[in-house]
Amino acid sequence: MRTVLVPPDNEMKSVDAKTITFTLMMGVLGNALFAISYYVASPAPSIAFDFSLIAVFIAGYYGGPVTGFISGLFVGIFPGVMFGPMGMSSWLGLFGLPFGKALTGLTTGILSRGLRLGRRPYSSLITVPTTLLAYIPECLFTYAYFAYLMPLFLGYGAANVFIYVILPKAMFEVSIMSFLMATLIGNHGFNDFAGKFFTKPYVMPKLNSKKSD
Repeated sequence: MRTVLVPPDNEMKSVDAKTITFTLMMGVLGNALFAISYYVASPAPSIAFDFSLIAVFIAGYYGGPVTGFISGLFVGIFPGVMFGPMGMSSWLGLFGLPFGKALTGLTTGILSRGLRLGRRPYSSLITVPTTLLAYIPECLFTYAYFAYLMPLFLGYGAANVFIYVILPKAMFEVSIMSFLMATLIGNHGFNDFAGKFFTKPYVMPKLNSKKSD
């Protein structure tokens, strides 16, 4: 007969509170990173960088698919406003951009769990291609957004805008973020910090380079 240990209610509430806190922190961080990259790091008025996905990747890698998805929704709020009503996507951007970033958070969590990142050798190196792969669903959604959703709901928009403008910029951004994420996952101090928000077995994967199973 198998014995199942059930943690006390106060411990479960503590875990839930930490997970919620982490999710909100990533939402705030993502919007702050977008503001900095949008207003400070843009090389030209017509080109706006967006490094808010850093927070989404962190949430997905350390918190798992659900945390990554919800954090992505929060992270997409400010970009949704700037590229939506204040940009070329109108009201549709308020829904499209948060959903796209949420897809990245969800995929990051799924890949991280499946590859057992943080619990296998060379996790930092594996993180680079994993981060690039995690962006693929959002990339496909963004293509559909410009090619089909914008023409359908707004009466304008074209796939060429995505292919020749959005995609090259996005791949440049994600490439940089992939190496940043590899550095974070290989950093003991950051792993310990993120690990404090999650308690096994509630949230997987839990990346901990010091206290491996």
